[in-house]
Amino acid sequence: MNLETAALEAWQRIQGMVNSTIVLLPNVVVALIVFAIFFFAARSFKLFVRKLTRRHRQARNLGMVLGRLTQGAVVLIGLFVALSIVIPTFRAGDLVQLLGISGVAIGFAFRDILQNFLAGILILLTEPFHIDDQIVFKDFEGTVENIETRATTIRTYDGRRIVIPNSELFTNSVTVNTAFENRRLQYDIGIGYGDDIDRAKELILEAMYSVDGVLRDPAPDVLVVDLAESTVNIRARWWVKPPRRLETLQMRDGVLTAIKKTLTDNGIDMPFPTQQILFHDQTEETDGDRTRQREGWPAGNKKAPKPRRISDSIRKLAEMQSQNGENDGDCVPKTQDRKYEN
Repeated sequence: MNLETAALEAWQRIQGMVNSTIVLLPNVVVALIVFAIFFFAARSFKLFVRKLTRRHRQARNLGMVLGRLTQGAVVLIGLFVALSIVIPTFRAGDLVQLLGISGVAIGFAFRDILQNFLAGILILLTEPFHIDDQIVFKDFEGTVENIETRATTIRTYDGRRIVIPNSELFTNSVTVNTAFENRRLQYDIGIGYGDDIDRAKELILEAMYSVDGVLRDPAPDVLVVDLAESTVNIRARWWVKPPRRLETLQMRDGVLTAIKKTLTDNGIDMPFPTQQILFHDQTEETDGDRTRQREGWPAGNKKAPKPRRISDSIRKLAEMQSQNGENDGDCVPKTQDRKYEN
C-alpha cells in the first residue's frame, strides 16, 4: 500500500512538472526570441560605434572599447529581460546580489584573465600603439593585427602569428617603430688610417644623396665615432619615410651599396681587421738572467744558449741544399758501380 502511494505521489509530481513546463513553454520561446533580438541588436550597436570612429585613426581603439562595452551591456540587459519573462518573480537585484557574493571567488579564480582584460582596456584607451603599427616586444617583432581585451596579436615578418597577453604589454617596454612618420638609420663604415677623413666624409654624403628615398630634411650626416684597431670608423646617418620594415631594408641596401661603390671608385681603402704578431727568441744572450728564466730551456741550466737567428737558419739551409746538390750525382752511381764490380 505504501509502495502504491509513493508511486502515485511521484507520478503526480512528474505530471505537475510536465504541466508547468507546458505552461512555461510559450514564455521560454518568447524569452529566446527577445534574447536573440537583444543579441543581434548588440552586434549592430558595436558595428555602429566602430563605424563612427573608423575615419579617425586616433579614435579607432576608443571605438573598439566603446563598441565592446556597448555590446556587453545590451546582451546583459537582454538576459535580464529574458529571465524576467521565463521567471516572473525574478528580479535583477537578486542576480546582482548573487554576483556580489561570488565576485571574490571569481576574482581569485580568474585573476590572470581579469588582469589581462583590464590591461587590454587601458591599452585601448591610452593607445600606445595602433593596429598596423610595427612594434618590438622582447624577442618578438612584427605588425599589430588585432588588439583584443585579453591579448594582442602581431604578425612577424617571416609570416608567424604571436599572441601576447595584454598584461605583459602594459607592464613592459614596447618599441613602436612606426610611431612617427620618419625614421633615422645608421651604419658605421671603416676606412684606412692613411686615407683622408674629410674626403671620405664628402664621398659618403655624396653617395647617400644619390639614393632615391633618402630625405633631404632632416639631412643626412657623417661623424667620426671611433679610432679602432685597424680602421677609422665613420658613422653614416640618414632619414627615411615611411618607417616600415620593408622600406628601411630597401633603403639600407641602396645606401650601403652606393657608399661601397663610391669609396672603392675613389681609392678609399676599407680594410678588414689585421693583427701584427712579433716572435721573441727566448735564447738571446742579452735577454736577462738565464738562471731565473725558464722559457726555452730546462730549469737550472746555468749556461746561456747561443742565439738563434732567422738569417743563420736560412744560411744553414742554403748550405745544406748546395751540398746535397753536389753529392746527388756521385752517391747513387758509385753504389751501383760497386754492385756491378762485385
